[in-house]
Amino acid sequence: MIEFTLNGKKVKTDASPAARLLDLLREEFELIGTKEGCGEGECGACSVFVNNLLQNSCLIPIGSLAGADVRTIEGILETEQFKILDESYSTAGGVQCGYCIPGMIMASAALLSKNPHPTETEIREGISGNLCRCTGYNMIVDAVNLAAKKGDGLWQKK
Repeated sequence: MIEFTLNGKKVKTDASPAARLLDLLREEFELIGTKEGCGEGECGACSVFVNNLLQNSCLIPIGSLAGADVRTIEGILETEQFKILDESYSTAGGVQCGYCIPGMIMASAALLSKNPHPTETEIREGISGNLCRCTGYNMIVDAVNLAAKKGDGLWQKK
């Protein structure tokens, strides 16, 4: 039995310790905001926070999660940070098909939590582990920049 915290709640699973966190989230806990893109840690569609660090859930065996704190896109939906990012992505036109957006939002939140006033270069580096084939990166960079301005002083709060 593996126990960890998922979006603020203690959970247990008897799934194989070798199973991927991505599959556990989607299949056992029905948290489908975390997407599978490449399955190899290259695209960022499966990004989650594990102990406040941005991670690709397709690469994490659940056996490594004992006692960990995992947050998915569903776990940040009600935060003020998410509301600002959501509004900023919408305003900047940073969303088209939406497949990559949960991972992009997670990467954006991770970046802004560490660096609330990033330069364009820092934004591009911060989202570099996430691929987007529809929107392109300029509007996403604009969205993160807008969120940084709108959320001034908010990003360090947990």
